[in-house]
Amino acid sequence: MKLARFGEPGSERPGVLLDDGTRLDASAFVGDYDEAFFGGDGIRTLGAWIAERGAAAPRVPPSVRLAAPLARPSKIVCIGLNFRDHAAESNMDLPKEPVMFFKATTALAGPNDPVMIPRGGTKLDWEVELAVVIGARAAYVDEARALDHVAGYALHNDYSERAFQLERGGQWVKGKSADTFAPIGPFLATRDEIRDPHALGMWLTVNGATRQQSSTANMIFGVAALVSYVSQFMTLLPGDVMSTGTPAGVALGMKPAPVFLQPGDAVELGIDGLGRSRQEVVAHS
Repeated sequence: MKLARFGEPGSERPGVLLDDGTRLDASAFVGDYDEAFFGGDGIRTLGAWIAERGAAAPRVPPSVRLAAPLARPSKIVCIGLNFRDHAAESNMDLPKEPVMFFKATTALAGPNDPVMIPRGGTKLDWEVELAVVIGARAAYVDEARALDHVAGYALHNDYSERAFQLERGGQWVKGKSADTFAPIGPFLATRDEIRDPHALGMWLTVNGATRQQSSTANMIFGVAALVSYVSQFMTLLPGDVMSTGTPAGVALGMKPAPVFLQPGDAVELGIDGLGRSRQEVVAHS
């Protein structure tokens, strides 16, 4: 299934996107896509409800805003330097172990919401990434069983304010956590929808010009390895998000000099099987 949420901020309702583009309102069956839903067999029971009653479920008009496809999670864990070419353009050695950092959950945004330059920000950058959504509590999980703890996958743009990230005394979370810096979606594809998360083309453009073009096949650490690794340091709860890193092509790595995002710029991105999203850059207000 493709899980989605619709409505204005603070009034989102859970739904399902059908293959023909129809938007179903699932709020009569489930309150939200949250920890209780993912941890309580919600995906299976929702699928059964759609099969039995989906034909009668209310339709959501295309004009209604697409929200992030899950409620605010307990945490957003990000993996840095997980693509060989991105590590090279960042002038950093390949990591021997995954590099981890957090992104504030208040950064969560809809896939097509504007991205706002934070107050004092001057170096807004983009990063197309595969997000993994946890479906079962994970603590000290073996890699061989790690995918059993995955609910599904989504498209994520891991926005970064590079001056805050690299010039303000550490840690990276400072440059990753501004409001609107985590647009996710347009939907969450359940694990059965994605045959191989390590064979997905991914791309990003700025004002129509291609900036990133790669594949999840170029990740240094795969999904199972990352879920297992992160679970050695913290408990992952159902609904938590783990973002798996970005390929080369970010503004920070541009030669001879970076060209960061400015108000009015349009960023579009996509991953095979996970749809596409678009954010317009706006000044802080």
